[in-house]
Amino acid sequence: MTIHEYEVKIQWEGNTGTGTSSYRSYKRDFSIQHPQKATIQGSSDPAYLGDVTRWNPEDLLVASASACHKLWYLHLCAVNHIHVLSYVDHALGFMEDADPVKRGHFTQIILRPEVILEKGADQELAAKLHEEAHHECMIANSVNFPITCEASFSFAE
Repeated sequence: MTIHEYEVKIQWEGNTGTGTSSYRSYKRDFSIQHPQKATIQGSSDPAYLGDVTRWNPEDLLVASASACHKLWYLHLCAVNHIHVLSYVDHALGFMEDADPVKRGHFTQIILRPEVILEKGADQELAAKLHEEAHHECMIANSVNFPITCEASFSFAE
């Protein structure tokens, strides 16, 4: 077994002068940093006083699930000689924020990739490879809620 490590620096950027002296006294802004990567500007969801123009943890979770699935899918297509020419996912995550005892939690992510295949590609195999990608994706294997895939296919002219 190989252990992979992933280290990032999360730096809060929201002290407006009085720190966390009250719920509304600070910004939720932060940055995700790594010495060899572009910085990601983050905040909380606007429902929790965050900046709508910055990525929030919920966005990043949905994006991670989508990106992981896509990377596995493209790999499986390549080794199975399915030529994907375009892949655009319109992923959608659902989070419940029901009561004060159990804070918000994701209940589902739906991946909705639009895949353009080379003319003549085996669409049945292309669809089956989404199932395999789901089983390989470490994000899907790490969460306690369902991630489903509703792929659509078209062919290049």
